[in-house]
Amino acid sequence: MKKKFNIKTEFTPKGGQVKAIKEITEKVLKGDKHQVLLGVTGSGKTFTMANVIQNVNRQALIIAPNKTLAAQLYSEFKQLFPENAVEYFVSYYDYYQPEAYLPANDVYIQKDSSLNETIDKMRHSATKSVLSREDVIIIASVSCIYGIGSKEDYLSLRIFLEIDMEIKRETLFKKLVDILYERNDIDFHRGTFRARGDTVEIFPAYEDSLALRVEFFGDTIDEILEFDPLTGTIKKKLNKVTIYPASHYVTLQQTRLRAIKSIRKELDERVKFFKNENKLIEAQRIAERTNYDLEMIQEIGYCNGIENYSVHLTGRKRGEHPPTLLEYFNKDFLLFFDESHISVPQLSAMYKGDKARKKTLIEYGFRLPSALDNRPLKFEEFQKLTGQIVYVSATPADYELEKVNYKVTEQIIRPTGLIDPKIEVRSAKYQVDDLFGEIKKRIEKKERVLVTTLTKRMAEDLTEYYLELGIKINYLHSDIKTMERMDIIENLRRGKFDVLVGINLLREGLDIPEVSLIAILDADKEGFLRSNRSLMQTCGRASRNINGTVIMYADTLTKSMDATIKETERRRKKQKAYNEKHNITPETVTKKIDTTFEKLTPDLKKDELDEISDIKGTYTTNVITIEELEKEMLKAASNMEFEKAAKLRDRIKALK
Repeated sequence: MKKKFNIKTEFTPKGGQVKAIKEITEKVLKGDKHQVLLGVTGSGKTFTMANVIQNVNRQALIIAPNKTLAAQLYSEFKQLFPENAVEYFVSYYDYYQPEAYLPANDVYIQKDSSLNETIDKMRHSATKSVLSREDVIIIASVSCIYGIGSKEDYLSLRIFLEIDMEIKRETLFKKLVDILYERNDIDFHRGTFRARGDTVEIFPAYEDSLALRVEFFGDTIDEILEFDPLTGTIKKKLNKVTIYPASHYVTLQQTRLRAIKSIRKELDERVKFFKNENKLIEAQRIAERTNYDLEMIQEIGYCNGIENYSVHLTGRKRGEHPPTLLEYFNKDFLLFFDESHISVPQLSAMYKGDKARKKTLIEYGFRLPSALDNRPLKFEEFQKLTGQIVYVSATPADYELEKVNYKVTEQIIRPTGLIDPKIEVRSAKYQVDDLFGEIKKRIEKKERVLVTTLTKRMAEDLTEYYLELGIKINYLHSDIKTMERMDIIENLRRGKFDVLVGINLLREGLDIPEVSLIAILDADKEGFLRSNRSLMQTCGRASRNINGTVIMYADTLTKSMDATIKETERRRKKQKAYNEKHNITPETVTKKIDTTFEKLTPDLKKDELDEISDIKGTYTTNVITIEELEKEMLKAASNMEFEKAAKLRDRIKALK
């Protein structure tokens, strides 16, 4: 029987959520291909999505515009669905420099990257879950439209083991090597296996603290155990188990042989082409590089940059789209675009940028022409691979609205009863001095202020000016790393400073209930940062405080400003009427101030978080602490103090 999604929470749908959940569920079950959920900031759109998924009971994919918002959604859905599989699928690179060639300078830039082991594990966990369970929700970034290897080969190379099954140890070793597990009897880590007498231990690529122990009696499997790889503690006995490949680019032997033959044929054609064009350097370059890769694929089934041969390895035709995460889902999966006004155009732009870079590599003999087929999906291909879609945004774009003939599901009423902030328009002539007076009023009430400028220089100059006047102020811009941003926002909420200045970072996903004033400088400078959607999103940051106010500093009333003011007034009218009808008195949202560690490690207990907080410091301090703790952990393990070692391991994991 199909396992059901089951929300575990004390909250029930309220305000606009009730109507939105009912309407979207009915349309999904009726078969409507496209829907738009216009949910104002703070109305609980995530809770609405969760209830729709529970009602329709289908696999779901939620695409977020960046890793930070994806992580936030992952954490929230994980808490709402503790009994179901909630997975995270984003790019596994902490740092990524793609392969490129600059002809003008004759400079070849080799691919350089730093792999995030935790995210890699989570990607493997996501594909395993979506292939083995019906109750799966995957939170993904645009990474989900990039090729990850053939689903057919990935499934064909799974290893099934069960008690009383007859299989030789040597055969199991060979099968594990075929799916890119490495034998390592000393350093046992994710993606490796080891053998000790009649026991084979396997550390699955999709786990970080669980491994498998397979005990043999002759050539028969006698017992299968799940255990903690650090302490050796047995977690539970299993009757059967499925081991999934250690890479998404695994291939069957016959697939490899077919691919090698096909690559050689393309290489011969390319070398011939370059020689006919009298491009002898390019001919030699492509021959050397490709032959080296072919030797690697033939010997170990893998090579660096194997994804560039994906069209040969998957047996697809030239020009055909690569296999992606979308094909791992059931046909009837439900897709949500979170912040659709950003994520839809972002997804549609990926293909062209990738193609431009690869064409240069091909032209100068660094890659075969088939490398063009290692690419993200074109938007038209993406549309063909998806079924029913729900676009979620406070400011849906024209594309989404046209798909539903401008008939949207509105979620304007907040469960808290809070109404949209008041909007005032003031002259920009003395905006800096006028704002100073408004900031002083908010400081007296112990409230916070967000200020949005048009340029990075303006943000820095304004910060410096107000600092000299005694205001506790800080700024955000794109040069500040994600972890530092989270710390800055925490410090604003705690009152370590009262004003935060930014450019376009003060829009989607910023949740600060203490903010009662949003100041938009130069609001009449029409453009991306002062468009109707940008202004609506910025105004939404003040919608969690009962005193929420927006001041637009401008000398003319632009179309975008006018549209924002009118739409805000429309929403305020509806919200006030609802509150009067239901006798609701709005109150400022009260939200616990989580530390960065609490956000990143929601499963840790309070005492464990306290221990981590004791050693929490700057990024550099954390790196040093991790090194010290790792030494301590290894020392404890060698002294057989496994309980202490396990505790240290958890602290290291949280710090990372």
